[in-house]
Amino acid sequence: MSSASRRSPAASLRPVAVATVALLLAGCTGDPAPTTSSTAPAPTSASPTPSPTEAAVTVEGADAALTKAVAAVYAGCTGVEAKASLGTWGKEKVAVVTSGDDVTLAVGPRWKVVGGWWPSLDKGASLGKGPRFVLVMGSDARSTNLKGSRADTLQVVGVDGKGGAGVVGIPRDLYVPLSTGGTSKINAAFAYGGGRAQVRTVESLSGLPIEGYVVTGFSGFRKIVDDAGGLPLTIARSFTFLGLLDVEKGRQKADGNTVLAYARERKSLPDGDFGRSRHQQEIILAAAAAARAQGVGSLARAMTITSRHSETDLGAEEALTFLASFYRADPAEVDHTVVDGAIGTSADGQSIVKVTSSTRKPFQRLADGRL
Repeated sequence: MSSASRRSPAASLRPVAVATVALLLAGCTGDPAPTTSSTAPAPTSASPTPSPTEAAVTVEGADAALTKAVAAVYAGCTGVEAKASLGTWGKEKVAVVTSGDDVTLAVGPRWKVVGGWWPSLDKGASLGKGPRFVLVMGSDARSTNLKGSRADTLQVVGVDGKGGAGVVGIPRDLYVPLSTGGTSKINAAFAYGGGRAQVRTVESLSGLPIEGYVVTGFSGFRKIVDDAGGLPLTIARSFTFLGLLDVEKGRQKADGNTVLAYARERKSLPDGDFGRSRHQQEIILAAAAAARAQGVGSLARAMTITSRHSETDLGAEEALTFLASFYRADPAEVDHTVVDGAIGTSADGQSIVKVTSSTRKPFQRLADGRL
């Protein structure tokens, strides 16, 4: 339970997405397979001779097809014992198979190894060609139907595939040309054209190739946090959000409403929307730290929860290898920032953030996948 005390249901809280990475040409540094002694007893019908795959690798929690895919990674090895954690991403299956410090990532239902890292085989990480970028969004939708809503949270998450990562936040009021036509606040692109329109708009602003997006609404975000059992989060100071929710400062296991309030609060912040974007980045990094502490085996379950309550155009292979990158990232090498801009007013009287000469600099720094 969160340490925050409720005065009434937080029905008007807005969301933030929390949220999420080549086949190995395997060798073997382990013991060679034993040769068959001339005095070994012949197999009987009651004790059939195991196949080479069965003799080489056993994978707890895996079916025969997944075991066969993992065994191909350890071709030439014997006595490999592993454990599979299974989950889903949309309609696709995902598996994270661990054996000591080795990790094998696979997608199904026709299981295919798509990445991982294998120190026992003297093989480095295979997590897709870096650098890679994903747009994480939170819509202002109050229901599960996100159509026509605005993307009030916009965070570009980058990984370099070498242990580094970074997050760049975009104020929702940044006034830019939209991929759907015209010029407006950047978050309007989602309302006019959905996730892909928002991605194209952010690509035009940032100059970065965005691989895809993940977006959730109010109820979806709250369910992601609650289904995951809460989020360890440090809140710097107490505040009351919209007169509905008292949030206490300090380290706590925050529930969905509390995390949502922290993500949306801006009135008590001296820099308003810029400070709010930094709060959202803290949530993303807190989620990554919590997942890392639980171990990479927890990734399959986390993907299942996130997929159940969000929308995305990322396939299972893309999402699995991208999110797995954070288990390789050094926390000291992960930084975050918010793009700069000038406060102004649009021709129709809206309060906006204008693009300046320094607005694109954080994206230029993130171009290699880290800040």
